[in-house]
Amino acid sequence: MSQLALLGGDPAVPKELRVFPYPMVEVDDVYAVLRVLKNSVLTGNKRKEREIAQFEADYAKFTGVRHCVATQSGTSSLHLCMAAVGVEPGDEVILPALSFPASALSIVHQQGIPVFVDIDPVTFNIDPALIEEKITPRTRAILVVHLHGLPAAMDEVLRVARKHGLAVIEDSSHAHGSTYQGRRTGSLGDVAGASIMADKNFVTCGEGGALTTDSDDYRRRSERLRMFGEVLTDSDTRTYAADTLGWNYRMNPLQAAFARSQLPRLDAQNDLRRRNAAILSEGLGQIPALLPPVVPADRTGNFHMYRFRVDPARMGLDVPVGPFRLALQQALLAEGVAAREWQNTPLPGQRVFQERVGYGRGCPWTCKASGEVSYRIEDYPQTLATIEGSLVFAREIRSPADPQVYHAYVGAFQKVFDRVDELVSHARKLDYRPPWQHRIRLA
Repeated sequence: MSQLALLGGDPAVPKELRVFPYPMVEVDDVYAVLRVLKNSVLTGNKRKEREIAQFEADYAKFTGVRHCVATQSGTSSLHLCMAAVGVEPGDEVILPALSFPASALSIVHQQGIPVFVDIDPVTFNIDPALIEEKITPRTRAILVVHLHGLPAAMDEVLRVARKHGLAVIEDSSHAHGSTYQGRRTGSLGDVAGASIMADKNFVTCGEGGALTTDSDDYRRRSERLRMFGEVLTDSDTRTYAADTLGWNYRMNPLQAAFARSQLPRLDAQNDLRRRNAAILSEGLGQIPALLPPVVPADRTGNFHMYRFRVDPARMGLDVPVGPFRLALQQALLAEGVAAREWQNTPLPGQRVFQERVGYGRGCPWTCKASGEVSYRIEDYPQTLATIEGSLVFAREIRSPADPQVYHAYVGAFQKVFDRVDELVSHARKLDYRPPWQHRIRLA
């Protein structure tokens, strides 16, 4: 056994296998952008604008819905979802406690109040069994997040939502091309928002987004809100009549053309990600202290991220999970394996919610609220346990790299656990604090 790189040995993963180019830009993508530049149509403020209209048609067909409304970011698409389903000041929207801040902030953008629910420790998605207890007379919708690209348990969520007359919104930003019972994410709820940008499985040049729905009403409402409250027509003449609020959330034709060019390759790239994730899971599954991610039989994930849990007790190791996880992360980084944290505090632990930093004077939390609204991270034990006891691969799994990379990663894990006593010794020497006690950040 060679010495751990953490202690001065040679890294297990060669430097040439640590490069993960992403996104994968091909010549067709370049020509798509040049086509737009040549046509000199660089903004889209009419329904018939060719590149945007064709992107919307292509992505709606890919997702399996009737309508797509292209936007300039994933956050704006989620905000349009909130507005489309009728979220008003003081209304509550239920969502999981583990996600990117944009999921919750899109609710606040509509002056709604986020109500958080703990996660299922196996799928890392919202726990449907905990939703009903959070429903109040002010609840308007449930926002599910298909975290890491794995679809949430939609049957259970929809059952609760229909019982209480609530809208179901999907945040599909991680899950382009993933399926639940044969249907793609973005088509499973009443309306969905998704990010399309250079760090997602489905990319464009810059920031982009898309709202998808089968509802004619949500489509019409979203199109007006995407502009300046105007009703868009196929005419070259704009009315400039603001019938309602609007936020200028338009996608531009360059982004639409680039995304259109990328879309036909998405399924094949997701297949490569699943292949590479399977290599990791087979290898990590041989190590008792590691639990690879689970994909239930009724769905497919696209592995936007690969989160594995760490449990030293399963290996008979007498060391707390937090210090052991941190020691493992440090050892893997030294070996050339880029394991990292992603979101190191529950969403309700973010300062914007702890201090209710919104529109001033406590809004939206004081809007029509019948009592004090506060957020305690201790109320989300599974989210805390997941943050403290797991690590993720992000771009390392998102980039559809050669399989030899993942075999090298498995070899690095095996090397570290072959010297697990040294790892435990290092863990015991750490000055450890849980991730959420550090300055809030993304790793």
